Amino acid sequence: MVRQAFKAGNDPEREPAALGLAGVPWETIRLNLPANSDSREQREILDALPVLVFLERAGRIVYANAEARHMLGHSEGEWIPRPVEEVLWGLFPGTAEPQTTLTGTKRGSPFHATMPGRAGRLHPVEGTYSLLNTEMRDAVIVAHLGGRERAPKSRLMEDVLASIPDAVAIEHGNHVLYTNPAFTRMFGFTAEEVSGGSLQALIVPETRYSEIAMLEKQVDERGRATVETVRVNKSGELVDVSLHTAPLLVNGAKVGYVYTFRDIGERKETEAKLQFDAMHDVLTGLPNRSLFMDRLSLAMSRRLRRADQGCGVLFLDLDHFKEINDTLGHAAGDVLLKAVSERLTGALRPQDSAARLGGDEFAVLLENIHAHGDLEIVANRILLEMTRPFEVFGHFLNATTSIGVAMAGPGHTSPDLLIRDADFAMYRAKQGGGGQIEFFDRHLELCLSSQEEREQELRRALDRREFEVWYEPVFRLENGALEGFEALFRVRGKDGSIEDFRELLAVAEETGLSITLGREMVEAVCQQLRIWMDMLPRGVFNLSIDVTGRQFYHPDLIPHLLRTLQESGVNPARLLFEVSEQTLNEDLDAAVVILQRMVDLNVRVAVDNFGSSLAPFNHLVQLPIDVVKMDPKLTAVAGSAGRQLALMQALVNMGHTVGVKVVARGIETREQLDALRRLGCEFGQGPFLSPAMETAQALRLAGSGPMVAPSIL
Repeated sequence: MVRQAFKAGNDPEREPAALGLAGVPWETIRLNLPANSDSREQREILDALPVLVFLERAGRIVYANAEARHMLGHSEGEWIPRPVEEVLWGLFPGTAEPQTTLTGTKRGSPFHATMPGRAGRLHPVEGTYSLLNTEMRDAVIVAHLGGRERAPKSRLMEDVLASIPDAVAIEHGNHVLYTNPAFTRMFGFTAEEVSGGSLQALIVPETRYSEIAMLEKQVDERGRATVETVRVNKSGELVDVSLHTAPLLVNGAKVGYVYTFRDIGERKETEAKLQFDAMHDVLTGLPNRSLFMDRLSLAMSRRLRRADQGCGVLFLDLDHFKEINDTLGHAAGDVLLKAVSERLTGALRPQDSAARLGGDEFAVLLENIHAHGDLEIVANRILLEMTRPFEVFGHFLNATTSIGVAMAGPGHTSPDLLIRDADFAMYRAKQGGGGQIEFFDRHLELCLSSQEEREQELRRALDRREFEVWYEPVFRLENGALEGFEALFRVRGKDGSIEDFRELLAVAEETGLSITLGREMVEAVCQQLRIWMDMLPRGVFNLSIDVTGRQFYHPDLIPHLLRTLQESGVNPARLLFEVSEQTLNEDLDAAVVILQRMVDLNVRVAVDNFGSSLAPFNHLVQLPIDVVKMDPKLTAVAGSAGRQLALMQALVNMGHTVGVKVVARGIETREQLDALRRLGCEFGQGPFLSPAMETAQALRLAGSGPMVAPSIL
């Protein structure tokens, strides 16, 4: 009879009455269920019902009928009172309106919840919650397993959660109530595997357990929390995620958390690659200068804390790398640099760090060293590795290395100073012929100190304009006629002495002062030429100006030259810009472009020191040049016989053929002059003909007539 009465409750309009135990008034159910015949009869009635019946008092389930005990996996025997939230998770009152507040009415309020069953399985349940006594909170809960016919709003929310591309997990207490399909795709756990379990136990790495409390605290304080972290999938792999945590609210009270996971693995890989590329050399994969300086700074900081653990730097530069690049091409040069980096890292200890600073320059950081001997061992090992030939595109190349070594000392207050000393030692090793090791010691320290003094002297001369322009005449060797002058930079010392700028060129180039000085030189020469043109309107002579390597490749060279020509109003054809053969060989393609732009301004160009590195003669044809000036080393052997004399004869003949004038520099003797005449060299300059002179003397020489070099006659 009871079962038939309950079945009648399948009618939605009669369901509250049906759930009222077939018409039995709720007031007749005694929550204390005393041990008498009446209570046994009531238990038998409740146990016979095919629904789940719970009796609640003050927030605890004090009784569950047989069907409920069976679904809960409760063993036979007396029911032990348990908190409602342990029996029915997320007791949402009202399926259609989950946030509806339970009132004190004796009529049943619909609800849905989740009930943990046997083996951790979770069951959705629906039913009616009837509050009998608002003060004592006596209530009867009658429910059945949730069927397929869910409330439209509930189905809609599940569909929405299922369609979200981010993984969603809802946790009540420490038990998972829900996960969407994206959660399964991201972490590999199905909804059945996760239900009833703990997210912390399933997907949180042990190293991130403390993160959970931090997130929950932020949720309590701010209402939400977001963090980029890692979680573990079913295969044990780490997954980079952006985790958003929000509270799960029921009737305004927090009963759990809603977690949203977004996979950021691809973004993290991109960021890691960008960061790696920013701190590493693209060609070799070694750390670049920026990363190397960071590591060196840390090593020097550790050294200050532990005086017994020193550090040092090796500065490496490949010998004759440019010749390899020019001969075999840049692709071969790149292959060689990769091979060098591999051998370099192979020769180091695990705690050492190598870097490519740029071009063919490398650096090595050595830590945990006690003396120079430790540095020497590693440097010798590297030097030995580099002596073995490298195979590049079928060619076996010898790429020896010059190594400068510096150990951190009290005077090295910054990484830049230690790098500077190692670089200076490397420069000395290269000056010694290359393929060797040079240690920065007291002797080199004195040399560097002298160089720094020269730099300060040069800066002071520039600031105070304590420099002058002198002029060395250039003559026609046939008859001694004045052809023009070469403008030479001179620096006047404190004692009144005059110093040739060539003695300071290395310092000026290294510090970049040569760019500023070069501009000053161009402006001074153009102004002087303008004056001479006005004073000697019939005078026909040229002024040549040396252009340093840094000045030649500086992007402001042509714009500054154009401005100076316009402001001075000189005839550009009277100017001859001398660029050394070595400067042109640094980057021949770029040099051709710069030379052509100079020619477009109608100025003339000379190749200075031709023959110093035996440049190919086709430069005379390829480059837009007007004059070739022999290196003084060639001039010095003009009176002898041999290959160099043959080279000079070929150079003069080639110049006549292609219309390029040849000037012999540094003529010091009558024998050299006579030999140059026999070779057919047209022009010359040097101390035998005339020394360099001040402006006034040069003006008098220019105005005295064509036959002005008696030594030539």
